[in-house]
Amino acid sequence: MNKTSAPSTGPAPSPRPATAAKPLRDLVPGVAGMVLVGSSVTVSRSLVDAPLFGVQAVRYTAAALLLLALARFARVRIVLPRGREWLWLAGIAATGLVLFNVAVVRGVAHAEPAVIAVAVASVPVLLGVIGPLLEGRRPSRRVLVAAPVVVAGAVLVEGTGRTDAAGVGWAALALGCEAGFTLLAVPVLRRHGAWGVSLHAVWMGAVMLAVLTVCVEGPAELVSVSLRQWAAVGYLAVMVTAVAFLLWYRTVAAVGSGRAGLLTGIAPLAAAGAGAVTGSGVPGPAVWLGLAVLIAGLAAGLRPEPAPVRDPAPERSTGASTDTSAAPAARKPRNAREPAAP
Repeated sequence: MNKTSAPSTGPAPSPRPATAAKPLRDLVPGVAGMVLVGSSVTVSRSLVDAPLFGVQAVRYTAAALLLLALARFARVRIVLPRGREWLWLAGIAATGLVLFNVAVVRGVAHAEPAVIAVAVASVPVLLGVIGPLLEGRRPSRRVLVAAPVVVAGAVLVEGTGRTDAAGVGWAALALGCEAGFTLLAVPVLRRHGAWGVSLHAVWMGAVMLAVLTVCVEGPAELVSVSLRQWAAVGYLAVMVTAVAFLLWYRTVAAVGSGRAGLLTGIAPLAAAGAGAVTGSGVPGPAVWLGLAVLIAGLAAGLRPEPAPVRDPAPERSTGASTDTSAAPAARKPRNAREPAAP
């Protein structure tokens, strides 16, 4: 049955005020991703004696196959890279996956783990400055103020440690690789989305690590990996790689790399919590102070930007139309006998 509605004679309903629900909802995937990354610290301790490149090659190969299967199940269209996109995606794989793992493993041989962790926790400062510039925007003043606060909180959580010159170099490389993992994705996220960037970066990283396995370690070293270590590899492949990558790049695409970068401060918080749960001991006063500082920095930097206030001039209805822009101009008569035409 065809229904017609009577015209409304009352005042038009005013638009609903914008709320912070959507911005906060966009941050949830990134928070969950950083919690998973933080939990990987405890899991990765069981892989200290395992072959580095071989184990990581298996991890990223499994993650790539899982991402491909999930994309087909979800009917997500994955497009092939073209032109310079190959370089951006290969850069993500080389820095965020391969070199980062090398820097962490080699760095702890010259420095205490806290040194590497503090260096990585400093990434919000780089993302807050460089990220918006790559996106064609000015860095947010709120993010620039909050980033050092988040870093200070992470330093208190992780503590400081002894190191030498080589350890400082490896820590700086880890910092650059962690920033590259996000910044290099900015130019390709628009076309490929979180699914495409995650899948392409992971399979490229798996290929690079497989080559290093053959050239440096040898595939035979994988025989020495225990069942407990393979279980850790499975957790890292599924939760910390496939799931966390999707969650992280979804947030970067939604809120920008600058604001998303602040969420990296959640990783040391999650690592401290996971350590307490697994029996590493209750955190000390400095850690609790660091958590408070870190949360304060996140709360200050992740608040949604206030919407610009608009003050449109009200149009008063006088009952007659005052718009004369569409009225044709009167034509002058060509002679005295011809009347003027409208």
